[in-house]
Amino acid sequence: MRRRSKFNLNPKHWLIIGLIICISLIVISFRFNEYLYPVRNVVGSAISPMQKGINIVGSYISDGLDTLSSMKELTQENKKLKDQVSVLSYENKLLLQNKYELDELRELYQLDQKYLDYPKVAARIIDKDTNNWYNVFTIDKGTRDGLAVDMNVLAGNGLVGIITECYYNHSKVRAIIDDKSAVWGMFLKTSDTCVVQGDLKLIEEGKIHVQFISKDAEVEDGYEIVTAHTSPKFLQGILIGYVSDIKLDSNNMTKTAYLTPVVDFERLSEVLIITELKEPLIKELPEEASSIE
Repeated sequence: MRRRSKFNLNPKHWLIIGLIICISLIVISFRFNEYLYPVRNVVGSAISPMQKGINIVGSYISDGLDTLSSMKELTQENKKLKDQVSVLSYENKLLLQNKYELDELRELYQLDQKYLDYPKVAARIIDKDTNNWYNVFTIDKGTRDGLAVDMNVLAGNGLVGIITECYYNHSKVRAIIDDKSAVWGMFLKTSDTCVVQGDLKLIEEGKIHVQFISKDAEVEDGYEIVTAHTSPKFLQGILIGYVSDIKLDSNNMTKTAYLTPVVDFERLSEVLIITELKEPLIKELPEEASSIE
């Protein structure tokens, strides 16, 4: 059998045929417009729902793409805003820290001016006990800076404590709120003496004890207590705090009270050390004062 030869046309020929058909349809459409109206109407009726559906789908896809584009832009903008917030937050923390340090330095300067007669050295606290209070802590100054044991330490508006250990480049300080601390005090207004006793449990309420107040002492709540001249280690006249809740003891011989320190022992970072030691007392103190600083 003889095979039939395949009918092949060149692509150019297909293009020419397509153009001829298109041109013929255009001519027929214009020439026989009225006769073709029913055909167009039928075709239009069939195609219109498809076009409507295609338009709806197209609009949905377009809206979806716009939404995705908007979400992408919003995500990028949100990231930029978060980065800006992080930078501003960091800068704000630095400003607050600088403000806090500036306020503390200003307080130290005012404190220095308050006790201008005493030579002083500033020091930074580098370590403390594990509790919330600065009852025992370490400063970054020592013997190389002229410090020594029993030198008085100040901060805020008055007395912090005393140096108990001194090394070449650091020193240990025991604050007046520590359980082992007992300081001879004096009512500034009346000169009546007392003993300020540390108490770490009581300091949670912002107070410590005041003991051995004379029953005849005419003192009232709110009076200032300063370091007394009878103190063997503390220089005279340094403000300790304000007295409250004065009561007569059961022995009817003395009074006790509470003292609110002028130093915030929960927040300390800088202190002043008076680089002058108290001169030894010529007259011996009473026996009950032998363990009091």
